[in-house]
Parts: sequence; structure tokens; C-alpha cells
Amino acid sequence: MTAARDASARKPLERPWRVSVVIPCFNEEATIAAVVEKVRAVDLSHLGASVEVVVVDDCSTDGTRRELERIRDRIDRLVLKERNEGKGAAMRTGFATATGEAVLVQDADLEYDPREYGKLLEPIADGRADVVYGSRFRGGEAGRVLYFWHTVGNRMLTTLSNMTSDLNLTDMETCFKAMRRECVQGLVLKEDRFGFEPEITVRLARAGWRFYEVGIGYDGRTYAEGKKITWKDGIAAFWHILWYGLTVPKGRGGG
Repeated sequence: MTAARDASARKPLERPWRVSVVIPCFNEEATIAAVVEKVRAVDLSHLGASVEVVVVDDCSTDGTRRELERIRDRIDRLVLKERNEGKGAAMRTGFATATGEAVLVQDADLEYDPREYGKLLEPIADGRADVVYGSRFRGGEAGRVLYFWHTVGNRMLTTLSNMTSDLNLTDMETCFKAMRRECVQGLVLKEDRFGFEPEITVRLARAGWRFYEVGIGYDGRTYAEGKKITWKDGIAAFWHILWYGLTVPKGRGGG
């Protein structure tokens, strides 16, 4: 059975179930403890779900690891990498470590609010979706007003991604993604840095998984506050979209 046919036959997640919240972090001393506490405070009982906290530290050089040791009892699965490899590599490690029926990506910088998990997970829990993206551009929620050219670049990249994946997303670059765990188990993800976002989108789309998108709030950071992604990552994302759009065959997310 193809992934697309298998996806169309999906049923609601059987209660009780668990979502593994994967938190990649690098030099987030100021926010990592607050993020973990906010994730721990999430109540998903209305969906029949509990939360597993998975933190992957990408060889931080500040006080992040000291903070992680301080809150170790609040983390279910902690991976301390021996060398810095990038967000994509940290996400691969997190996905491999997760044990929940669903996985959700949560950045460690507080730009995305864990209180919105229910929005992302409801379409998965009730069997409508396999993958749900939280869109900063779908409207209806508060969002911090920041960089105009970042928004322009994001929408250009999303349009190009949609052309290669045949989706109609409004925010491909969002870092707020949830999916059934089996969606990522068969993926052979290769990107180590921020190319993770366009790569996983193309691979999930080509594998035939059902996508949903929900509007979310967004409390973006400035560079002075620790934002890491730059225009160079945007240029790289352009080539990643073209490369994976041309090389990943339909019906297979791996390879």
C-alpha cells in the first residue's frame, strides 16, 4: 500500500496517546528552562494525550548545558551532542529518540507558544491529518511586527516550495510542525542546518502524507535577542527547494 493510500485510511489516534515534543537547542541559556516549563504546563487531556519532552543540545558553548542539568528532572529524554552540527542534525537525533505516537517541533527561543499545541494536534488526533504546520501568515492570531524583507523572502520560498511539492501552504518555513511519528520514521533527512525546513516539506509531500495548516501567534526575536537565521540561510533554502524538488521521487519521502 502506498503512503498516500495508507494516509487516506488513517483513523483517530487511540487514547491514551503521547506527543513527543522535540526541542533542538544551541546557546539558549536565557530561554531553555522557560521553554521546558511551558511545555510541561501544556494540558492536552481534551485530546487524550500526554507530553514527552525531548531536548537535543547541539553542543552549546554558553550556559545552556548547566541549565539543562538544573532542570534535568523536567526532561524525559535529553541528548547532549559532542559536536555542533546544526538544527537539521539535531532534529534527526530528536526524531530518532522520540517514542510518542506524534512528534512536534518546538524551538527553544520562545518564538512559538506551547499553549497552541492543541491547534496543531487536533487534526492529527481525530484522524484528519498526518502533518500539521502552524502558519504565521494564516491570520487570526497576534504576532510581533518585525523584518519586512524576512516576510518577503519567506513568502517567496513558500511559493517556490509549493510549486515543487504541489501544496498550498502559506508558511513552509515555520518552525512549528506536528506529525504522526511514522511520517518521519521512513524519511532519510540529510540537511544539517536550516535546510531542514524545505527538505522535510518536500519529502513529506512526495510521500503522500495529508497536510493541514492552522494559524498561530508568533513572538519573533530580533538579532540582538538571539535570532540565528540569516539571509545566507534563505539563499541556501532556495537551492534546497530546487534540489529536493527535482530529486525526490513521488511516492517516496526517503532516498
